[in-house]
Amino acid sequence: MGFDSKREWSILAALGVLLAALALAEPRFFSPENLRDLVLANVPVLMAAIGMTAVILTGEIDVSIGSQLAILSVAAGLLAKTGMPIIVLAAIQAMFGLILGAINGVLVTTAGIPSIVATLATMIIFREALRWATAGAWVENLPAKFQWFGLTQAAGQIAIAAIAVAMFVGGAWLLANVGAGRALYATGSDKEAARLCGIDTKLVLFWAFAIMGAFTALAALLSSVRFRDIQSNSGIGLELKTIAAVVVGGASINGGRGTLAGTLVGVALLGVIGPALTFLGINAYWEKAAQGAIILAALLADSLASRRRHDAGASVAA
Repeated sequence: MGFDSKREWSILAALGVLLAALALAEPRFFSPENLRDLVLANVPVLMAAIGMTAVILTGEIDVSIGSQLAILSVAAGLLAKTGMPIIVLAAIQAMFGLILGAINGVLVTTAGIPSIVATLATMIIFREALRWATAGAWVENLPAKFQWFGLTQAAGQIAIAAIAVAMFVGGAWLLANVGAGRALYATGSDKEAARLCGIDTKLVLFWAFAIMGAFTALAALLSSVRFRDIQSNSGIGLELKTIAAVVVGGASINGGRGTLAGTLVGVALLGVIGPALTFLGINAYWEKAAQGAIILAALLADSLASRRRHDAGASVAA
């Protein structure tokens, strides 16, 4: 559950430096209201990033996550308007997410389509299908017992944070201590070697995508309960946020390396940048540039580390 690479520690240090600079330059950033809003805004990103971590650990990628979140958010709203109990709604929502993720899993494992191509196609199909089905209309006037899980706003906010903590801790423990978690790492490190060790790598890949869908469903639910209406075009750009958070957090884009602790720090760092720029009086348009620079630095660091490992292996072989 802890950090396992120098880059993860370096990203944590960068976050610490940024927060220290904010504490000196703009202490208002740390007001309870701003910190609360920051956490609530990034909880859905963290939930989606947990699923994305599982996919990236296998050496694959899923760029359809934003479109999945849009479909699942609308589905949550429509189910809520039927008066369905929130527990039943959450279970159905998770099933819908598993199905959407499973579609990607089948395309990658059975059809043999590269994940970037398969999920790019489903990203477009899901988004356009939703636009056709809703005609761009929002899901409006959600029932009071759905908003904030039927609790007061303060209690609902605590519930969202508690669910996020529980899912993160549970996911980190499973990834580090259960055979399925080790299978993700083995598959991403070397699929052929994992297969020879008796791991069904296709099954591992399938479930990685399915789990991605389930966590996206949770992200959609935790986001939707905060509002009275649900936009049918939600989730735009979510795929970039989650992939960036996972990679910046220390996971190798080639698979086989990464932790949820690193993903958490990646989400925190990228999530703080935008509000930090606003508080410092810097044009918000620089947020994307700053995020891009951080992502590029992380990818360069990963490339250099891979090259060093390759050179070290070649030296040993020689």
